[in-house]
Amino acid sequence: MSAGISAITLGSRGSALAMRQTELVAELLRQKLRGVALHIKAVQTAGDRNQHQPISALGDKGVFVRSIEQALLAHEVDIAVHSLKDVPSDVETPGLTLAAFSPRADARDVLVSRSETDLEALPAGSRVGTSSLRRRVQLQAVRPDLEICEIRGNVDTRLRKLDDGRYEAIILAAAGMQRLGIADRITQFLPVELFVPDAGQGIIVLQTRQDDEAEVLAHAIDDPLSRAAALAERATVRALGADCHSPVGAFAEVKGSRLFVRAMAAREDGSQLVRLQDEGPLTAAEEIGRRLGLCLQSAL
Repeated sequence: MSAGISAITLGSRGSALAMRQTELVAELLRQKLRGVALHIKAVQTAGDRNQHQPISALGDKGVFVRSIEQALLAHEVDIAVHSLKDVPSDVETPGLTLAAFSPRADARDVLVSRSETDLEALPAGSRVGTSSLRRRVQLQAVRPDLEICEIRGNVDTRLRKLDDGRYEAIILAAAGMQRLGIADRITQFLPVELFVPDAGQGIIVLQTRQDDEAEVLAHAIDDPLSRAAALAERATVRALGADCHSPVGAFAEVKGSRLFVRAMAAREDGSQLVRLQDEGPLTAAEEIGRRLGLCLQSAL
């Protein structure tokens, strides 16, 4: 199933988590593509170069993917490997396509606290670090007495800042912790009812050039359930006119032949937060998401 290709290069961010995710993708591809050599190339992105400003202030919606897309278009890599939540939902990059969606890991957010104290038991005034407006507004809704602080850096950097005493707790993604083999650091899994995840959280997406041989290779590991969930979640965000830096979350679950989608949207200052749910047949994933996004838009 090599489509005449003897070697392909996977492009990814250079962080420990991104490299681990790319290795997981390579393992899946090796199982399907006998005789194809796989190489991995790290590409530095704007989001990696600027670790000081809040992500929402960096401007470009694709701060963690744009440089990798440019490498893909320049034929420096054949398949780009992204965390789906980093890929803007509103517009596809011309000439590129999202060719495959990995099986989904745990999509929940998690709390990691120095004292191993869960969210409910954190003392008032505790400093909690997050770089996400979505997490910030949902945290404010359940614990308005906490001090929510900006934090930047890769997972290991954020954990080091926590251990250094700059924060009493931080919020991260369960999938990243698990893929890095540090799930033992998790203090609490936060319920999706109160902390709706980012659209695409826990899914790795493979991006290729359109009508390229690599698109066929990448599709070999496409997970149809992840694809349905991803299409619904991204359609929700798109209908809202939001992007990956907006205080918006969407999470779809497949149960039999039906898709259940919950979503949240808020004003940036947290003054209004709306949570809604919708469901429908698995084959109508994008329509369910679009409908839910429009309902959220009208409710804000």
